[in-house]
Amino acid sequence: MHEMTDAVHTADASKASAPHDHGVSLAEAFWVWVRIAALSFGGPAGQIAVMHRILVDEKRWVGEHRFLHALNYCMLLPGPEAQQLAIYIGWLMHRTAGGLIAGILFVLPGFLAILGLSYVYAAFGNVSLIEGLFFGLKAAVLAVVVQAVFRIGSRALKNRLMIGIAAAAFVAIFFFRVPFPLIILTAGIVGYIGGRSGSPLFRIGGGHGKTTGPVLKDEDSALGEQTPIHARPNLGWSLKVSAVFLALWLVPLVLLFAFLGPNDVFTEIGWFFSKMAVVTFGGAYAVLAYVAQEAVQYYGWLKPGEMLDGLGMAETTPGPLIMVVQFVGFMGAYRDPGTLTPMTAATLGALLTTWVTFVPCFLWIFLGAPFIEKLRGNVALTGAMSAITAAVVGVILNLAVWFGLHTLFSQVIPWSVGGLTLDVPVLSSLVLPSLLLTLAAALAIFRFNASVIATLLASALAGMVWVLVGG
Repeated sequence: MHEMTDAVHTADASKASAPHDHGVSLAEAFWVWVRIAALSFGGPAGQIAVMHRILVDEKRWVGEHRFLHALNYCMLLPGPEAQQLAIYIGWLMHRTAGGLIAGILFVLPGFLAILGLSYVYAAFGNVSLIEGLFFGLKAAVLAVVVQAVFRIGSRALKNRLMIGIAAAAFVAIFFFRVPFPLIILTAGIVGYIGGRSGSPLFRIGGGHGKTTGPVLKDEDSALGEQTPIHARPNLGWSLKVSAVFLALWLVPLVLLFAFLGPNDVFTEIGWFFSKMAVVTFGGAYAVLAYVAQEAVQYYGWLKPGEMLDGLGMAETTPGPLIMVVQFVGFMGAYRDPGTLTPMTAATLGALLTTWVTFVPCFLWIFLGAPFIEKLRGNVALTGAMSAITAAVVGVILNLAVWFGLHTLFSQVIPWSVGGLTLDVPVLSSLVLPSLLLTLAAALAIFRFNASVIATLLASALAGMVWVLVGG
């Protein structure tokens, strides 16, 4: 009798939480994710807003609470939170296949667009029209990065302690070249300890603004309030998915090391961007200065101004902003092709960079999402995230200063004393058109609330006009 009752309860539970009870087919979901991918401009805030509008307000797949719960988890992870949120919801709706479709489609349009622009850049970068386009983009990107400092800072720096953490992070990376991963690790430890101590100074949440209008309850959504069976913790499945994605991520790196050696450009690209995939907390802006400095000063993959060109590509194409690293890998392999043709090597470099950057994102979601409930309300993790976000503000400020020096001045002289290192601009090398374009872009963004895309396009057009007419 008890066995029969248990069987009935099990059947009822399965019926209530079966993964396809929501009535959304995988084919329908595919085209919804295509639409989201095509509209994913404007950085993580814009991308998350698009997903919320389509998935919560329009399609009513998931409720407000579940959407924000998933977002909070993704914000604790390294990597692009918007893409990871897409993977998470795709996985909730249609298991692993749904997560793969959502995550791949989210980056595919941006990958193809940046690859095409990289071909043009490598082949025709010295043409006046192309030079003017990127000349204008650099100025606008500088204004966009400054906006990011204010936007993230206004959310994260709510007390003097957080301001102090941000200031310490800026001093560490700008003046003493402390590695970005060490700064993030230190901030996380400080925040974790502070959170566990119960100090209210560390209870600062993230997020991307408040929602307005009626709130869709989880029980009224297509997925419902119940947790689907496939989304419940299962140690066997977790071990299996970890093994598969770790192999997809790391086996290519081992093969590169074994067959090409540690000093080959493809091995260096694979290992460097694999490290970045583990420490990219706080969004792309936080890690770009570190990537730029390593790519320019250590590896020689890029010239200083070229990182801004790549960022301009990423800002004007759909997908995560971290896609700019694809351009770095492209140019690095293009300049050191070995026995391959430069364009073939560059294409493989872009593919390799994209692979090692985004494969870990699937691992974090598929492995950790079933245990997400255990992370909710954990004050120690909240404290760690608050401190990391504050440190990220200082790191982004470093990025803004670094970009500003190389955008507004044609000559920068390294200067060091003891452990302190500075890039000092030659004042006579000020590029007045860049300054004027940057001020115009900043005015458009801060004073007139112009969109990032409109500002970038207008600056690019102004740059082309300047080079063709007055440059």
